[in-house]
Amino acid sequence: NDDVVKVTGFYDGNGVYYIRFMPDRTGEWKYTTKSNSKELDSKTGVFFCGNPSPNNHGPVKVKDTYHFAYADGKPYYPFGTTCYAWIHQTEDLQQQTLKTLATAPFNKLRMCVFPKNYNYNKNEPPLYPFEKKTEGKFDFTRFNPDFFHNLEHRVKELMELGIEADLILFHPYDEGRWGFDRMDSESDRRYLRYVTARLSAFRNVWWSMANEYDFMKKKPTDWDDFFQIVQQSDPYNHPRSVHNGTKWYDHKKSWVTHASIQSGNLSESKQWRKKYQKPVIDDECQYEGNILEPWGNITAQELVHRFWLGTAAGCYVGHGETYINPNDILWWSKGGVLHGESPPRIAFLRRLVEEGPPVGLEPIEISWEWDVYAGGKKGNDYYLIYFGAHQPSSLSFGLPNKEYKVEIIDTWNMTITPVEGTFSGKKPIKLPGKPYLALRIRKASADKVKSSASS
Repeated sequence: NDDVVKVTGFYDGNGVYYIRFMPDRTGEWKYTTKSNSKELDSKTGVFFCGNPSPNNHGPVKVKDTYHFAYADGKPYYPFGTTCYAWIHQTEDLQQQTLKTLATAPFNKLRMCVFPKNYNYNKNEPPLYPFEKKTEGKFDFTRFNPDFFHNLEHRVKELMELGIEADLILFHPYDEGRWGFDRMDSESDRRYLRYVTARLSAFRNVWWSMANEYDFMKKKPTDWDDFFQIVQQSDPYNHPRSVHNGTKWYDHKKSWVTHASIQSGNLSESKQWRKKYQKPVIDDECQYEGNILEPWGNITAQELVHRFWLGTAAGCYVGHGETYINPNDILWWSKGGVLHGESPPRIAFLRRLVEEGPPVGLEPIEISWEWDVYAGGKKGNDYYLIYFGAHQPSSLSFGLPNKEYKVEIIDTWNMTITPVEGTFSGKKPIKLPGKPYLALRIRKASADKVKSSASS
């Protein structure tokens, strides 16, 4: 009909050019090519887009200001993890990472396009994104198709696992070893256009402009330019954000779709949400592990606690794991296998969120003598209340004039214990007096209320 989409093609080596397109509607599509090369100009054709497969819900978009959904309307709740340099390892290790992800609770993976030169990650990658010149230096005008074939293959494998690939386009952890963090302005921008041309048509792609962008030697205005280049080059409007070190980017800017932040202070989650008026993902709230660096040695219980804090505030939280390994194979960097105790507890929380309101949790203000973190649904039909380190033995919650069923959730032992009877008003709820408990309070159906009253 009248729907026109402009898509950029790319060179794939050996005289081959590709155009990748992700249609958003079924039916007949026609195409016409434009090129400054006669051999590639004015090529026309027709293809038919059929119905999506059962597991294809389309790309993820922002929904209802603070949350996400797939293109077909299915809610998407990001429970992500980080494997920065997993595609820069051996084939066996990459396969092992995929095998681990197949049974892990994560549906988003933060990963770098460029290789990383950092503690626990000093190995040379098998492939580089650029070809080399005769003198051995990289030629930033010539992309290496083999590198991008592997990247695309891994993105597709993540897609088949139902995992969004949150691609980190730049990072500061090169330190001149390869020079990818110190490319000139023209090379930076050429690279962004090439990556978006190759990968935008994958439905599970997200764009992160950088990891700890403020540690890079770029001008502040460069980041605005990078966002706009990606926005203009990606006809599908995939999610876009940037990750901070010590200085936060202004996530209120129009080209930012969601706030991706690094902070261990999840008690401020509601303030972030209110400030940015966008979905908030604390992608790095520090990692479960035992390395020397303080950001990588919190306990599993503390990481799970932070997940609950952010979730109850209507935000989202990311996982990472950094346990010392004799071969320096740490999940956060190289992938491999998971050793921590947090993943099954994160899976438990994810299940609770998916059983909750489809629109996602909204923060609810509750005034007690201690800090309490509560999320729920507007209309007071659903509450998820988290007590954190507090351990009350009873609670008189001023519930509206409705009947509710109450369940006690042990966030660490992953148990759900129904409380007998129904509750309304200030009727006290007896609690076990343990830390890290939560309550799930849901409006009782008429049949349940009648049965409870009869008994």
